[in-house]
Amino acid sequence: MSVAGSRVTGMTTAATPNGRTSTARTPATPRPEAELSADEARRLALRAQGLLGAPDRRAATRGVLRRLGAVQLDTISVLARSHELVPYARLGAVGREAVEEAYWSGDHAFEYWSHAACILPVEEWPLFAFRRRALRARGHRWHVMQNSERSCAAVRARLEADGPLTAAELGGARNGGEWWDWSETKIAVEWLLDTGEVVCTRRRGWKRVYDLARRAVPDALFHDDLDDAECTRRLVAQAGAAMGVATRADLADYHRLRGEQVDAVIEGTGLVPVAVAGWSKPAWADPAALAEDARGRHRTTLLSPFDSLIWDRPRTERIFGFTHRLEAYVPKAKRVHGYFAMPLLTGGRLAGRVDPAREGRTLVARQVSLEGPRAVEPMARALREAAEWVGCDAVRVERCDDARLAAALVSALG
Repeated sequence: MSVAGSRVTGMTTAATPNGRTSTARTPATPRPEAELSADEARRLALRAQGLLGAPDRRAATRGVLRRLGAVQLDTISVLARSHELVPYARLGAVGREAVEEAYWSGDHAFEYWSHAACILPVEEWPLFAFRRRALRARGHRWHVMQNSERSCAAVRARLEADGPLTAAELGGARNGGEWWDWSETKIAVEWLLDTGEVVCTRRRGWKRVYDLARRAVPDALFHDDLDDAECTRRLVAQAGAAMGVATRADLADYHRLRGEQVDAVIEGTGLVPVAVAGWSKPAWADPAALAEDARGRHRTTLLSPFDSLIWDRPRTERIFGFTHRLEAYVPKAKRVHGYFAMPLLTGGRLAGRVDPAREGRTLVARQVSLEGPRAVEPMARALREAAEWVGCDAVRVERCDDARLAAALVSALG
């Protein structure tokens, strides 16, 4: 990389009087401190995400969570649930029970709204005070409670008396209809979670276990003392460190902030402006990432579609030249790559994808797409490792979009 100038202070912001996103005014483009090639930016992103260089096995899953700052949750389970796949991609075949234990035991993590519903390091509890305040000010969630205060009081009393409970244990999660037909109790406890009176620090059988936040969050962290600007400043700084190098839109998307919130705090984050070859927008980099030697061993692995390396689709296309879409909610006849297509990461690039399933002790590659012959052996290796991790002892390829590559893949697996 080459130095291109000095950092600019006094950046203007794009905040509007009503707080909405404005496209009419944007901050003055900062003078970049460094120029990065597209390859350097890609390596910075991989290293920041823990996918380049030796994994920190001593820190294990909790170390991955702290490094990423957020691990997205999702109900889909194919090989495993997404929050299990994230540490697996970085650490290799870490025991699945150990992963769950790392997330859901003690007071190390909590669940809240970040990029989506995410597991977050408990140290980030104070940083989401701005979101709790905003939800509280709104006065309701998308469900409307008929007897809101009475229902909330009943939930508080039960948790106070009986300790952590699921919604079913509190009195029932649904009224008997579809999944969104929530009971008053479920609406109340989710509202209390949104606004910070209640917290989820573990799941049992994929059900949230709720507790009073003042009891579950460590005393030193249980406060909403940070103002909104300080909350967003720290979250933008954390996102920048987790991504290595990022545009304004990237920084906003990581914890689902607004662009003007990023504009208002970017100068105080410690992130430095950089120019990346081929990127049409200004970018910022973590100075610690710039100082590191972005070399080392690349992981060859399958990625969850909800992995923070690729959850932002425009960023994925910009960095890897790889278009990926989750098709789980697309009608089967219209899917291109399959229900839960997992990209193949190898050599620091995305070189294909596979839609996996399990039949007994066989991992089934229902649909495989490969970028070329060089991706065959890495895909075979990734499939074998994934199969062993989930307790399968065989791999079967059902479909591949290239007959020659399909034959080569079957041979490599054999």
